[in-house]
Amino acid sequence: MTAIACYEAKGDQDALSFAINEGFDAGLTVSQIKEAMSQLYAYTGFPRSLNALGTLQKVIEEREKKGAKTELGTDASPLPSGYNALKQGTEIQTQLSGKPFDYEFSPAEDYYLKAHLFGDIFVRDNLTYADRELITVSALAGLEGVEPQLAAHVNGARNMGLTDDQLLSIPQALKDNVGKMEAHRVAEAIQQLGINDSTNNVMANELFIRDYVDIKSSWRIGNPNTAYSQYFIGRSFLSSYGDDITNVSFEPGCRNNWHIHNGEVQVLVCVYGRGWYQEWGKPAVLLTEGTIIEIPEGVKHWHGAAKNSWMQHLTYFKETQPDANTEWLEPVTDEEYDKLK
Repeated sequence: MTAIACYEAKGDQDALSFAINEGFDAGLTVSQIKEAMSQLYAYTGFPRSLNALGTLQKVIEEREKKGAKTELGTDASPLPSGYNALKQGTEIQTQLSGKPFDYEFSPAEDYYLKAHLFGDIFVRDNLTYADRELITVSALAGLEGVEPQLAAHVNGARNMGLTDDQLLSIPQALKDNVGKMEAHRVAEAIQQLGINDSTNNVMANELFIRDYVDIKSSWRIGNPNTAYSQYFIGRSFLSSYGDDITNVSFEPGCRNNWHIHNGEVQVLVCVYGRGWYQEWGKPAVLLTEGTIIEIPEGVKHWHGAAKNSWMQHLTYFKETQPDANTEWLEPVTDEEYDKLK
């Protein structure tokens, strides 16, 4: 649910689709995910909430066609006759905040928070209060400039029943499934709350994200490409989008060695920044957002970022033969690379 809420906030529908599928496979129900997305309109806005609900519908339809198991779950119980949303909402808000809260500057918004957000939405029992605060914290982690609200809801999550261990699991889940910046934001808020944990303190440290803050892409960066780092000059990062599609992020100046894909065709789709693709004996081709390159089987080539720009491309393979393999060759020299303008 952590990744689902964060991608809803970020508006990344492709990543959200992947996270929803993983959520269903892990046992989440349609009712729980739908409820989370409905609640989040109050934190991320109607457009993102509606887009996320549309993505949820598509995922359900696709899973039905594939015969994948999708539990519907149970909807919220009806509210009792004579239910007082303002009274109940005020009680829930007080429990979350740890003390009474009145937004005197804007009485109208104070009423909406108490009667609608907490009195109409939070009270629905197909998610617990703790679930709802985990969802809120995870969503706010995906947004810039809402650190005070994030810190308040980390404290609210604790007040609503999340244990310190459960709180500490949120930044770890964000690091593994979304990104370091999102993990850092929550880790920092947890640290400010006085929860001392060595792993969390590392994620709260600015050094944890120093390599990531200079890219403004909405595409996931993922984890360092350590398995293939010997074949790259500079740092690259990998993030899986499912169905054998991988997003590769190249820092400025990063490129892979000359190499050959034997027994399969590789497809590159540039989604962010500027970079280069070059086949042996041919001029380099500039990669910009929307550029699609289909690399024939057996052709020697390389690809990477421009000198002064990050570059991200999706990649997948087709027409794959049983004995397909990648043949890694010599690096692209600085002399060759520096000629590209």
